[in-house]
Amino acid sequence: MVPDTAPDAATHQQSNAAAPADVAHPKAIKSYVLRAGRVTTGQAKALETLGPRFVLDYAAQPLDAAAAFGRTAPLILEIGFGMGDATAHIAQVRPEDNFLCCEVHEPGVGALLKRVGEGHIENIRILQHDAVEVVDNMLPEGTLDGVHIFFPDPWHKKRHNKRRLIQAPLVAKLVSRLKPGGYIHCATDWEPYAEQILEVLSADPHLANTAEGYAPQPAYRPLTKFENRGLRLGHGVWDLVFQRR
Repeated sequence: MVPDTAPDAATHQQSNAAAPADVAHPKAIKSYVLRAGRVTTGQAKALETLGPRFVLDYAAQPLDAAAAFGRTAPLILEIGFGMGDATAHIAQVRPEDNFLCCEVHEPGVGALLKRVGEGHIENIRILQHDAVEVVDNMLPEGTLDGVHIFFPDPWHKKRHNKRRLIQAPLVAKLVSRLKPGGYIHCATDWEPYAEQILEVLSADPHLANTAEGYAPQPAYRPLTKFENRGLRLGHGVWDLVFQRR
């Protein structure tokens, strides 16, 4: 039997294609990098049995969240969830919220579906599609209560920094989709990226920082295996939580 395990992964949400050096956030940017990885037996079974219920079809039209979730509740968008450990935990400790989760990596989708089945989690729906297109075409302005972006690909090399997901044009789109009082919560273990995120979020006139600089880790966000490994190696983790004015 194939073991139902897969390496922990960061969100890894950026573009495959190189971007022009003079373009801060090119139109062609994607919210992901397609990564190699095989679907395990357990993930494949979850995709087959639970996918039809919990994976939504992408459509270039506004999402009917109440119909998708079978209820009306605050809607939180998560961009990239890796293998879904944190996503499943947060959905369980916040049962009053609906979580719309974008991830293109099929093993990750299968892993989260497996956790959904094991934990009898009802408040998660998945879109296996580029999150930027989801925001553009499925989420009208003022529909979100929160946005989670945990451990996006940091693109460590300076010449690749322009590929990073969290830049002013995308943040402006996300802010426009937030209701007043809604929030954006980002987390990264790469300090230069944390500095960039802080700068970008602070510059948006419609956002207010909930902390002086970096935020304490919110109680709902668990430490993942990936994060724990980094902490053991002496890496820091930075949370940023900004609220729409």
